[in-house]
Amino acid sequence: MPANITGRKIRIAVVGCGRISKNHFSSIAQRSGDFELVAVCDEHPAVLEQYTSQYGVPGFARFEDLLAQSDCDIVSLCTPSGLHATQTIQAARAGKHVMTEKPMATRWRDGIAMVRACDEADVRLFVIKQNRRNATLQLLKRAVEEKRFGKIHMVQLNVFWTRPQEYYDSAKWRGTWEMDGGAFMNQASHYVDLLEWLIGPIADVQAMTGTLARDIEVEDSGVLNVRWRTGALGSMAVTMLTYPKNLEGSITILGEKGTVRVGGVAVNDIQVWNFAEPKEYDEQITSANYETTSVYGFGHPLYFRNVLETLRGEAAPETDGREGLKSLEVLIAAYISARDRRTVSLPLEY
Repeated sequence: MPANITGRKIRIAVVGCGRISKNHFSSIAQRSGDFELVAVCDEHPAVLEQYTSQYGVPGFARFEDLLAQSDCDIVSLCTPSGLHATQTIQAARAGKHVMTEKPMATRWRDGIAMVRACDEADVRLFVIKQNRRNATLQLLKRAVEEKRFGKIHMVQLNVFWTRPQEYYDSAKWRGTWEMDGGAFMNQASHYVDLLEWLIGPIADVQAMTGTLARDIEVEDSGVLNVRWRTGALGSMAVTMLTYPKNLEGSITILGEKGTVRVGGVAVNDIQVWNFAEPKEYDEQITSANYETTSVYGFGHPLYFRNVLETLRGEAAPETDGREGLKSLEVLIAAYISARDRRTVSLPLEY
């Protein structure tokens, strides 16, 4: 097990200063008594200058230079998904803990290699799943764990968002197989995570994907069918073509003793909550709902708290590398199914 970091602030470096990095900088600022930002890294000179000036820390254009010259304890990867594996392995070999945004990798073998490299280097690998910390999903998770649904029969997820062509054109890596992945792997990754996290191990996956309107390599829309090992059936519909703006990110669970629908633009609104047996925390439903203009939710600061407590030796990681592999496995299975037009059974390898 890695040595605990106690008696001082945890030194963190943010790698990649794009759109998701603001959640990392904000989370670090909220926990300034525990985290110290010691470096930033970005390949674009103007962006790097902006953040080094804003935070008064050293900046690095090359990740290798950051690893060699920075005294950070952990690197926070906000880079394109296709870089996560290489950067994680490099960081692990440099003795740095790693926290990475979703998805942890774009290839199954890369995800496996990341976990193995961190194991061999005796460093932590954290895969951010901040949506799990949203108040609405925490209540839903509790209901599932307490078996309030009885036998779960059917699950439906919808991710009806929009990403215009300008979004994909804003960076060369967007919409590519190697660096990004499509609507399932990138935009809906956290919803794919809910399939296993909430309901349990998956037995079979069927998927169809399409590039219906955007000029990109990957899918802008897709549908997914799932059979869990319990026998429950489920489906997921995803598109980035919703007019004129993001419409819905939802999950509905139908069981023998309960029905729940959590909707809103990003599972932020509990719209149906019916169970045969009431519980005292049912009164929290209204207060758990929240307004959001961001599909990211508000879970990053809570995720950073778990990272802190893990590195201090006070808690176990909520989503480590092996937990991250679970949703990656479903994603890869979906792409194999869509490509080969067949059902793919899990696990992918024994």
